[in-house]
Amino acid sequence: MGQTLTDAIFSIPDTARSFSIESFYYIVIANHPVARQTNLLTDVAKQEIRLARGNFDPKIEVQYLTKNFNDTEYYQVFNGSLALPTLLPFDPKIGVERNEGQYLNPERFISNQFNYKQFYAGISLPLGRGLITDERRIALKQAELFKDLTEAEQVKQLNYLLLNAAKDYWHWYNAYYNFRLLNRGVEVANEIFQRTKINAELGEAAPIDTIQAKITLQQRLIEQQEALLDFQNTGIVLSTYLWDSLGNPLALTPALVPVLKRDLLVLSTGELEELTEQARKNHPELQKLAITLLRLENERKLAAEFLKPRLDLNYSLLNQPFDPEWNTNVNLSENYKFGVDFSFPVLLRKERSKLALTRLKISGTQYERNLAERQVVNEINTTHNALVNTAAIMNNQASMVSNYERILQAELLNFENGESDLFKINIQQEKLIQAQTKLVKLMADYEKQKAMLYWAAGVRNLGAL
Repeated sequence: MGQTLTDAIFSIPDTARSFSIESFYYIVIANHPVARQTNLLTDVAKQEIRLARGNFDPKIEVQYLTKNFNDTEYYQVFNGSLALPTLLPFDPKIGVERNEGQYLNPERFISNQFNYKQFYAGISLPLGRGLITDERRIALKQAELFKDLTEAEQVKQLNYLLLNAAKDYWHWYNAYYNFRLLNRGVEVANEIFQRTKINAELGEAAPIDTIQAKITLQQRLIEQQEALLDFQNTGIVLSTYLWDSLGNPLALTPALVPVLKRDLLVLSTGELEELTEQARKNHPELQKLAITLLRLENERKLAAEFLKPRLDLNYSLLNQPFDPEWNTNVNLSENYKFGVDFSFPVLLRKERSKLALTRLKISGTQYERNLAERQVVNEINTTHNALVNTAAIMNNQASMVSNYERILQAELLNFENGESDLFKINIQQEKLIQAQTKLVKLMADYEKQKAMLYWAAGVRNLGAL
């Protein structure tokens, strides 16, 4: 009966093994299906970038046409080329043609000077739409931003997983130590019952006192059984977070018990401001909105590009700088093909509407981000206030428990000396159990609020700041 609350309740039994929140986090992050699923987002982002880069892959094109009728070769056309798309506005293209036949289209005519073969090399250069940017370059930028977006989403999902995991861990913690408190209550009630029973047999106590002590013991046993059920069920819930490296579910063994380093998290005004500023920069939800704004800005640039007329220049050198016999000959003023493509919508209603809609989306997302930032900052401040308040209440509650223990010890001593009765002892024991239960709940709530503060700031561990 001389043990304090810390010694009797929060000391881990020799038959048990401690299972800290840090060890729990490690297993969750390493093996939980949601954590593994978030890792797939990185692979998805890589494939999106690879897909966008595919627009710049070199392309080999080959065309072969021939026609023979009544022993007459009408034509035989071959065109092989290699296109080399680039991140620059122009696309180089090189190739070789070989055309012959009695009824060959004059446009395809090649003299037999080089066995009807002709080299060509040229570029296509947009001077209007597509000069600043185009669909291919925007797609690549969007894919790269999508990678950043998936990284922010990955952090968001992991943080939310750890928040729920922490809440369930501290539910389990509360249930376990509440069960141990009620076990202690059963021990005290049973000790009083045995003393009363012996005193009644010796004629030093009334038989009715034995019945009263028995009722108190029975009440403690009922409370103990209810607490055991709560402990078992919270352990089952906690097991849903436990998986091995092969993806098999794990069970929480009875030998594992929760532990807590009873340290208070105290943030100074400067540290709170630093945390808030870090949340403004790195909170995954704010990062996602910032990336969304960048993606919308890319869409705006592309939409603005479509307001320009299409003016494409196509220029190809023929048999330059090498002819099919590899003779050097560079003369840009002859042996070439040149063309101009021009188009321009008269009213531009589709293009102007697309640009206006994109600007509206940007404004809407900016409003959303401003609101989200305000909510994040307020969430940090309110959670920190609750944390400070709970810490103050917890300190007072611990002092109250200590005082109730002294009173109960005094009543038990008076009872042994015949100066007290069961009624007073039961009242003091009931008050002590209630105070102890509330203290354990406050300790669990405090740890939940710490986890909430981590989550509100968009970080996993404030110790990493």
